Amino acid sequence: MTQATHPAPGLTHVCDLHVELDPIREMGQGRAGHRRIIPIIGGRVEGPKLNGKLLNLGADWQTIWPSGVAELDTRYAMETHDGAVIEIINYGYRHGPEEVLKRIMAGEVVPADQYYMRTQARLETGDPRYDWVNRTLFIGTGSRQQLGVTVSLYTVD
Repeated sequence: MTQATHPAPGLTHVCDLHVELDPIREMGQGRAGHRRIIPIIGGRVEGPKLNGKLLNLGADWQTIWPSGVAELDTRYAMETHDGAVIEIINYGYRHGPEEVLKRIMAGEVVPADQYYMRTQARLETGDPRYDWVNRTLFIGTGSRQQLGVTVSLYTVD
């Protein structure tokens, strides 16, 4: 067994995204699975490095694969407490035991440790005060609520 050449990266908590959603809009069967759009209508951003609100724009364009994996593909934006606008593109997967996923789809709040919801996020802004987001890698852990999602974002150090 070979040892890694470099140490494993660390993670630093940036913020929690409390995303408010409109009801799901079903599209039906697509090329890769069942398609649906979930509008993002607002929310809050709270954390040690970013705070503000999520804007009423954007959506999650999901594909549910035949295996039950939900491919999450979101694009939305935040406005920081001091007026910067930051775009968020978040891509990831949600999957777990079939009975747990059925409970989530029924709107039940299921503890996040009962299923997998992970994302990779890209943030972008033209505001020089937040230029660091343009050159930083982010990952997220998430959970689904009836009309919302919470994603904890971390920098990869």
